Amino acid sequence: MDGRNRSDVKPGIKVAVILKKDQRTGVKTEGVVKDLLTNSSFHPHGIKVRLEDGQVGRVSDILG
Repeated sequence: MDGRNRSDVKPGIKVAVILKKDQRTGVKTEGVVKDLLTNSSFHPHGIKVRLEDGQVGRVSDILG
């Protein structure tokens, strides 16, 4: 699962996200999903989420 389908991303799961500031480099940040910010069922760049630590980014990988 790569995080582009909203149905795959749920609050409480561990994910790797790419933060806005890291979009050019592709550096991934790991964390636990707190809120889903994308309303559409699919997004080509990944579903936007807020992590429990408050950071916002697009899901690149679902870790569990």
